[in-house]
Parts: sequence; structure tokens; C-alpha cells
Amino acid sequence: MPFEALDLSRLQPVLPSPLQPVEDGRFARHGVRLLLKRDDLIHPDLPGNKWRKLSLNLRAAAGRTVLTFGGAYSNHLRATAAAGRLLGFRTVGVVRGDELADRPLNPSLAQCAADGMTLHFMDRATYRAKGDPAVLAGLLSAFGECCVIPEGGSNSLAAQGCTELGRELRGRAGTVAVACGTGGTLAGLAAGLAPGQRALGVPVLRGGFLGEAVRELQREAFGGPAGSWSLDERFHFGGYARTTPALHAFADDFEQRHGLPVERLYVAKLLYALTELAGEGAFPAGTTVAAVVTGSPQAASDSSR
Repeated sequence: MPFEALDLSRLQPVLPSPLQPVEDGRFARHGVRLLLKRDDLIHPDLPGNKWRKLSLNLRAAAGRTVLTFGGAYSNHLRATAAAGRLLGFRTVGVVRGDELADRPLNPSLAQCAADGMTLHFMDRATYRAKGDPAVLAGLLSAFGECCVIPEGGSNSLAAQGCTELGRELRGRAGTVAVACGTGGTLAGLAAGLAPGQRALGVPVLRGGFLGEAVRELQREAFGGPAGSWSLDERFHFGGYARTTPALHAFADDFEQRHGLPVERLYVAKLLYALTELAGEGAFPAGTTVAAVVTGSPQAASDSSR
């Protein structure tokens, strides 16, 4: 397929994404201004960091089959499948858990299949070793020449794609915060911000591994450290895809206050973290904080950011 067929601009993304001020007394009483960077509005099928992480990867694929990985509810798989349908290239989704092969497809995987994605269910032990050359060789033998994109889409091209998010926010906020899964969005965001700005990552998984992952992504994408960034590991609410009644109550309240549907697994944890940090005095009076809204609750998430 010719390169021109993968011109993503013909999908008419909303770029730069809107920057929405929010009047919230929990921030205002500390002299902090809150902005929402509405990346969830970029594109209905490739929203938020999915667009930013996939765009350069898809251009590099240049029409070849794209093979990638995800869990049973992966937003990343769903976005990749939608891109294949919209731009006319073949997609293969390697799904964690071979026990799913004999079950009816859940709505997320059913949408992937409807968009033309070939689903390949892999046992969990092999899936954990998905980066092993022998495992990859077996997949390429089964599906032919493919462009392989890692789980969650986080690689050097994804980090480079996310630098545009930082550039769109230059001069708009002192701190820009984002929920993190695999670290690709944070790695690129920090690199795109101007000197004097900082990126704050709120991991939604526990384990303390994300700092090294971000550093490695920046080494691969930019040759070394890029921009100012930090992590606050306190707000994962139990780990990957975990929530609590307190988190849901907070998200319900935020929705009622501001009329914004709040995705629970990433965005709610980010907004909760920022509210707590404001109360702790982590942001000096006069600070503007921008929160990146990376997804919507319509896409119940198993994806990585």
C-alpha cells in the first residue's frame, strides 16, 4: 500500500486538543488554577494518547500489517483495529489469555473483530514473554511480515508522537499531569514542554517500575533525558484496573460539579491525585496545573498510557 494511504490527517483529528478551564474550589482556595487538556476529543475512534502514540507508528508501518498486544478490554487494541478499518491496512491483535478463545467475545474484542482485526489468543505464560525473539518469530511465521507495536503502544515512536502534546501546552501551565500505565505519554510530554515547565506522572499500576521505563523510552526516543518530570506513586488505588468506592464517589462528584464524564481507571485517579496534592500544598499559590484527559468512560479501559 502506498505511503499516502496512511495520511492520518484525512481523519480530521481535532488538533490541538481543547484546553478547558475548570472552576473548582478545592484548587481555588489554594490559589491554584486547574485546566483540562481534552485529548479525549481528538478523534472518536483514536482518542487521547492513542492518537498521539499510534500516529508515527502507523506512518512508519506504511501499509504493512500491524501486529500488537493487549488484554481483553484493551483500548490500544481497539484503537489499532479502528485505524486499520479507517485507513485500510490489516491488523492482528495478540490477546492475553488463551482461555478466552472458546468464550463469546466481550464488547471490546467484538468491536476489534468487527473492525477487521484478526484476534490471536495467547496463553498467559507465553504472553509474559511476548518480547522474546522466539515468541516474536513464531508470531511472524504465523502472520507474515508485520510491523510489531508493543502493548499499550509505548515505544520510541510513541514517545516522539507525544512530544506534540507538550508543545501544545508550552506556556499554558507550570505543571502538566497525566495518568501513566507504560510511560510513553509521560516520556514524550516531558520532552515537548518548555524549560521551566514540569510533567507529573500518576501511575495507575503499583510496583515502582515506571521511572526506569520512562528513562529507557527517553533514551530510545531522544538519546537521553528530556524535560523535567516526576512520578507520584500513591494513587494507583490497588493497582492495574483496580478502583475503590472512594474513587468512584470522587469521580461521581467531579462529574456533577463540572459536567464532564470521568473515565475511572486512569482519569479519575489523575484528578483525585491532583485534588489531594492541591490540598497538601504541593502547588504554590499562583500555579496553573493542566490535567491531560486521555480517555472517556465510553471506552472502559484495559489499555496502557
